[in-house]
Amino acid sequence: MTQPDILLQVEDLHIAFGGVNALAGVSVEVKRGEIFSLIGPNGAGKTVLLNFISGLYKPGGGRILFNGKDIGPLKPHQRARLGISRTFQKIELFSGMTVLDNIRLGRHIHMKTGLLDGAIYLGRTSREEVEHREFIEREIIDLLEIEHIRDKVVGMLAYGLQKRVELARALALNPTLILLDEPMAGLNLEETEDMARFILEINEAERWRITCILVEHDMGVVMDVSNRVAVLNFGEKIADGSPQEVQADPAVIQAYLGEVEDLYATRR
Repeated sequence: MTQPDILLQVEDLHIAFGGVNALAGVSVEVKRGEIFSLIGPNGAGKTVLLNFISGLYKPGGGRILFNGKDIGPLKPHQRARLGISRTFQKIELFSGMTVLDNIRLGRHIHMKTGLLDGAIYLGRTSREEVEHREFIEREIIDLLEIEHIRDKVVGMLAYGLQKRVELARALALNPTLILLDEPMAGLNLEETEDMARFILEINEAERWRITCILVEHDMGVVMDVSNRVAVLNFGEKIADGSPQEVQADPAVIQAYLGEVEDLYATRR
């Protein structure tokens, strides 16, 4: 039985692509309110695991429990309705649309009015749109400091700003759990520090309290923001514990991190 403080349980997941084991019996538990990081070399299975959790892949074996419910049969949009949102390793925005319109798409799942209501655009539909717009503008745009680009076309923005917009769209779902797939990739030092600050804010602030699963290669960020860290290598979990425990684990050092203390010290 799922413990009350466990939000997500991944149990014995298996999948192979072309005879290669992408995941070989991986199990993890994510506690409510924590930042749980997944690290490992390229091809270790980190994004594959996120794809299972969000419903993009179906495992060859194992199961996933969210709030104690087996979500294996559910499609991605059904999992989103339960409160699971995500960002992507490669930005998946609508480049020809404005920042505001992209964010609104993340809010669409909460719309309760139907086609006829929308056509008339009176009463309940109008009130609902105002409420959603206020949530986006008051909570998300202000948090991520993107007021100055809200009406800009996404494809014209710098890469770092596009990363913020993708996070904004994921937050528009008002999720319980957010899957962050390499949110710092391609960012400069200042942008990385801003993104880390935003992640801590959505995790710690009373308004949000979002549980985060973070896939990231920047070990300084991982060690600074994570409550717990799991390490994957060739589709297998080789370590799971606090950042301090993981960075001292000989198997992790051999497989991926190298001289962890030196790497960690460069971020101090």
